[in-house]
Amino acid sequence: MADTKREIERKYEADDSGLPDLTGVGPVAAVLDRGVVELDATYYDTADERLAGDSLTLRRRTGGSDAGWHLKFPVAPGVRDEIRAPLGDSVPEEIAALVRSRVRGRALVPLVRLRSARDVRHLVDARGALLAEASLDTVTAERLTGPGGTARWTEIEVELADGGDPALLDRLEKRLREAGVRPSAAASKLARALAETAPDRPGEPAGPAAPVTAGDHVLAYLRAQRDALVALDPAVRRGIPDSVHRMRVATRRARATLRTFTGVLDRAVTGPLGAELKWLAGELGTARDQEVLADRLTSALDALPPALVTGPVEERLTAWAEARHGTHAHLTGVLDSRRYLALLDALDALLADPPLRAAAGRKPKKALAKAVRKDARKLTALMEHALALPPGQERDRALHEARKKAKRTRYAAEAATDALGGPARALTKAMKSLTTLLGDHQDGVMARSTLRELAAVAHAAGESAFTYGLLYGREEGHAARLEEELAGRWEKIAGGLPG
Repeated sequence: MADTKREIERKYEADDSGLPDLTGVGPVAAVLDRGVVELDATYYDTADERLAGDSLTLRRRTGGSDAGWHLKFPVAPGVRDEIRAPLGDSVPEEIAALVRSRVRGRALVPLVRLRSARDVRHLVDARGALLAEASLDTVTAERLTGPGGTARWTEIEVELADGGDPALLDRLEKRLREAGVRPSAAASKLARALAETAPDRPGEPAGPAAPVTAGDHVLAYLRAQRDALVALDPAVRRGIPDSVHRMRVATRRARATLRTFTGVLDRAVTGPLGAELKWLAGELGTARDQEVLADRLTSALDALPPALVTGPVEERLTAWAEARHGTHAHLTGVLDSRRYLALLDALDALLADPPLRAAAGRKPKKALAKAVRKDARKLTALMEHALALPPGQERDRALHEARKKAKRTRYAAEAATDALGGPARALTKAMKSLTTLLGDHQDGVMARSTLRELAAVAHAAGESAFTYGLLYGREEGHAARLEEELAGRWEKIAGGLPG
């Protein structure tokens, strides 16, 4: 079973003077010599180095106290999440799954071998508690594929102890700099090994150029959503909070881009991809909507005085949530499916060879503004229709349709922001405000529906349905207030929409 460790460390170039004395830096009361450890790590990647391209490292390491398989995800400069699994001859499935969105059907092969002699020092406080580990690493790198060679260097690594204060690393760096030590130019040992064992390989391909045409802007936004899907896949598998929601948003943004900018990208070609994005958003939505609804009902119940809770309401609500919460395993299955991986491949293919139409080559302001205005006009019609209806199920459905169009208008404005500037930013902000209210309203619709179901089940079991009715009434009152607020908010927003 894999586990996760947050790794906060810094690397420095080392010379013959070795590791400077760090005693007395901040709370460091003593530096304890822990001897030399021999480490042997083989790094795996695809032949085209897809993991390294995204600053991920996957290795099988022996020696030291943490022998095993390690997969590292960048979190921030000097901060990585390290996923660990027991030592074995092949990549563990739980590790392989976390890189599947990047690797897909490609083989993971041994890429580089690093052997390190690590001279370890423990930095401890006056009570002997570990604050950080400093080491002097003598590294030998050997490229295992192609005609690459070997490299050798020495570096200093300082890693914060679990739960340590990151400010200590700043104080330690100040001491190291005073001693003439400078930060490493490479982000990791692997990055340095790749550079130094293949000095004659061509430089890294240049990233996309700054967008110029309307097509450039649309493709840049679409590319960002593709990248977000790939990057969020492992977080969803790991159950990282909010990752499902963020992945769903990226999916919706990508689909909205294909649907809105049909003057730039040929809808006849992108239609099937849009359908697959709709499927994925639906799969992600099942888990997300259930989570939001369970939290809403639980919070509402917790807010009631105990005297108003009659019968086993909490137990029934918990059972309802758990019965529908087996979604993570299903979601993992979706992310492992051929259909999902084919969707990612299709996005790659679209970005590599986009089906551009005539408007794609034009100046962006006119072409993108036209598409945004079209979405805004459709939203106006939907909102005015919904607000003209009397309260009830028909209005609820109409407001839900308006919500979907408001999201699409927001994403269109986001995609056009670099080209249109302030007006697009203002529209994005207005649409975010509107969709927040509309989302709250739709959540209330779903909550009332669920409360009706729970009340019926409780009644059939001979339990009191009083509390469910009370919660339903509160949701109904909240919906009425929201609809009043929506009418006022829409009046302000409608006057500023592009015509």
